[in-house]
Amino acid sequence: MGYGLLVIRLIVGLTFAGHGTQKLFGWFGGHGLKGTGGWLESIGVKPGILMALVAGLAEFIGGLLFAAGLWLPVAAALIVITMLVAIFTVHGKNGYWITQNGFEYNLVLIAVAIGVALIGPGVYAL
Repeated sequence: MGYGLLVIRLIVGLTFAGHGTQKLFGWFGGHGLKGTGGWLESIGVKPGILMALVAGLAEFIGGLLFAAGLWLPVAAALIVITMLVAIFTVHGKNGYWITQNGFEYNLVLIAVAIGVALIGPGVYAL
């Protein structure tokens, strides 16, 4: 059980943290604060740069905490809140399936975050 939770936490958490760095720093093909902020403003989320900063920090910090198994309820909450915002602002109107840019993937991440938080981080955690 310890290794399984470690694998889930590392893959989901580090991927989530990577998404945060895309927003914050433009790493991994991201657009940084200015680009992400501009896109957020284009879909009606204002002020765009501030919201990009908040989203980027939530993803980065939540992802790192989740990967480490540290403060798991806080980490899961950051992931869940970020994914709910993504559903309500972007993906929800497109239906369920990701093939139509729907919320399928967001819901899977919510389920993983809540599930791991309910189970606990496992033996291999900080």
